[in-house]
Amino acid sequence: MSRIRGLCSFRLHPVPGMFAAMPEQPFALGPVDFSTHVLSLASSALIALGKMPAPDGEQHPLDIETARHLIDVLGMLEQKTKGNLDETEQKLLASLIYDLRVAFVDAQKAAAAK
Repeated sequence: MSRIRGLCSFRLHPVPGMFAAMPEQPFALGPVDFSTHVLSLASSALIALGKMPAPDGEQHPLDIETARHLIDVLGMLEQKTKGNLDETEQKLLASLIYDLRVAFVDAQKAAAAK
């Protein structure tokens, strides 16, 4: 254990003023719960699929590999949390995964047609 700790440990030493350039947030972010987390992952997948603009309002190019990865992460979460979610969380996750997989196949077909 100590060998691993020695290989992986590091210390972050803050530099005076290192956060001074960071803008203050105009509103407080709400607490993160499971539903918020999976919705965030799904939104990122939709952006990668070109189905939703990014937070900056720009439309980003199709990124099939990122979309595939995010959908796989959601699928992994579905498997690993099986039996531990309430009904609402389980239905939300299943619905997101289904919708994203359909959008992924559509995006693949559209890219292949070009």
